[in-house]
Amino acid sequence: MNPMQWLLASALALTLNLAQAAPSGTLYTANEQGHSLSQIDLASGVVKTFALDLAPHNVQVSPDGRWLLVVGMPAHAGHQAGSAAAGQLLVFSTATLAHAAFSLPAGEHPAHVVTDLSGQRAFVSDSAANLLRVFDLAQRKQIATVATGNFPHGLRLSPDGRSLYVANMGGDSVSLIDTATLAQTAQIVVGKAPVQVGFAADGRQAYVSLSGENALGIIDTASRTLSAKVAVGRTPVQLYASADGREVYVANQGSATAPDERVSVVDPHSRQVLANLVTGKGAHGVAISNDGAYVFVSNMQADSVAVIDTATRRVIATYPVGAGPNGISYQSVTPPVTRRLPCTLQ
Repeated sequence: MNPMQWLLASALALTLNLAQAAPSGTLYTANEQGHSLSQIDLASGVVKTFALDLAPHNVQVSPDGRWLLVVGMPAHAGHQAGSAAAGQLLVFSTATLAHAAFSLPAGEHPAHVVTDLSGQRAFVSDSAANLLRVFDLAQRKQIATVATGNFPHGLRLSPDGRSLYVANMGGDSVSLIDTATLAQTAQIVVGKAPVQVGFAADGRQAYVSLSGENALGIIDTASRTLSAKVAVGRTPVQLYASADGREVYVANQGSATAPDERVSVVDPHSRQVLANLVTGKGAHGVAISNDGAYVFVSNMQADSVAVIDTATRRVIATYPVGAGPNGISYQSVTPPVTRRLPCTLQ
């Protein structure tokens, strides 16, 4: 085999290896500045972007993969709080993003949305009203509101589905919401300007990005106390823990004039930063594949999504999306089995 043939064979082998290792499934981004949604088919690399009459800030795929939930403000209002009921919750079928299946008023400033384990209820943080809004998706209506701390923003469901943790950016705290009683049961003081929360898979620890002090907070969920802080990059925003609990991926956004472009990989047990990975300017949203093999990061100022191989800690792909991608959500090829809360849960 001559040198040219060797190079061609090596290139082909590398291509095949990359193809075999490529992630599958679908990504969705809320492109706030572009007033659009982007859909990335990871198997083919095809990106489709759909215009909205909304400046979407956050997206979430339902547990069964059927629905995509989107929250934001009217396009003309951007990310600013407006009049009462100005914000919207849009619900799309993941089969088509050409138009929403239905929409619901979502308060003065809807920030983030998640569902319960069954996908029957949606929870939306209303930053301007200091409320959590609860929606019954089958009945297509709001069924409750729950008081939170000041300026609630990011929120996540605990692994057992019993609690919601809500980051109160203006209150330097995290609200704990009981999903059965729909009541706030505690507020944990965590540090300056918490943006988003996440959980270890076993539920023993929760994590919170402290954008006002460039740190990741670690919460002991049993004692409901902040147990540690780990210094990360500038202005950390969204985060996600790996399935095995060994790592937390924290997107560091920086500022509009001096954007950060890194994702900090934190070992929550040793409380050390293992790596800082460059993904793109204004690193913001974080999602992870079901098997934990890939982490996906939306880069607000780069108008892109980066894919991190967690085994090698390298960015293996970058996709262009709409302007100003914020929230990001991942849908597997085979959605996880939907779990339902026991009817006896109090």
